[in-house]
Amino acid sequence: MNAKIKTNHCKIVDCTIRDGGLVNNWDFSVEFVQDLYNSLNEAGVEYMEVGYKNSPKLLKGAESAGPWRFLDDEFLREVIPQKLNTKLSALVDIGRVDENDILPREQSMLDLIRVACYIQDVEKALELVKLFHERGYETTINIMALSNVMENQLLEAFELLEASVVDVVYVVDSYGSLDPNDFLYLVEKFQKHLPSKRLGVHTHNNMQLAFANTLISAEKGVELLDASVYGMGRAAGNCPTELLVAHLKNTRYNVRPVLDMIEKHMIPLREKEEWGYIIPYMITGMLDEHPRSAMALRNSADKDKGVDFYDKLTTPEILHSN
Repeated sequence: MNAKIKTNHCKIVDCTIRDGGLVNNWDFSVEFVQDLYNSLNEAGVEYMEVGYKNSPKLLKGAESAGPWRFLDDEFLREVIPQKLNTKLSALVDIGRVDENDILPREQSMLDLIRVACYIQDVEKALELVKLFHERGYETTINIMALSNVMENQLLEAFELLEASVVDVVYVVDSYGSLDPNDFLYLVEKFQKHLPSKRLGVHTHNNMQLAFANTLISAEKGVELLDASVYGMGRAAGNCPTELLVAHLKNTRYNVRPVLDMIEKHMIPLREKEEWGYIIPYMITGMLDEHPRSAMALRNSADKDKGVDFYDKLTTPEILHSN
């Protein structure tokens, strides 16, 4: 009975297209996205993040990326002609979004716009949040790389966040380096300093802790839980949507449609693209580092030379020579 009370408040935000797009340059077919939307809706998942709402003119290499890298409202209307129960979300990055591309919510397919930023850009992020809020959207702010943030920076950010109109503030484990005790500590700290805000979590699976970290956060009262089908996301990937749907105590969830999506689309895709728990990603997670060096290794002839990679990253005198 207890577990029911503990996770009934939770909502799942599926990030397969947005975070998974970092794996395949957002090269998802329209059929893939439609099948995902329908299966998430049948599964009872509350939000689907259908990509980035960044502007192609503010991004390098935009022409080579798939359409989910900078969502066009007309295109989205064609892809999802009929909105079901599952709401639609998009993420924007500071300095990469043109506010003129954001329609008022009543004219848009999107319900939720999330703003990702580093700690030094919280003020800029909150300006965007205010704009999106005024246009009628639900909003979140996702502060990245929290494991590298100093206490005094966090306390300053909390004051700004608590005074702002943002709906949800996210605890983000960008490098997949945090464990359940770290999440307990951070969630309690966020709750203490942001009493009027709802919280969300975004976890990465470098240390095989994404699911555990998400569950401990849910039990502490965190409301929005990021996940992706079959864990698809940059490098080590995310908390798997199917695990949350199967585990959270809520009668509206049904795992079968997600399993169907995995069988039809994700398993064939995993043959072509790589993501998930792999030793180089474990090493960067363990060392609390961005996975870019591990991603470069996986694209090289030495992709399985974990010992050399570990030695390079942990030998002080050559640490900065790469």
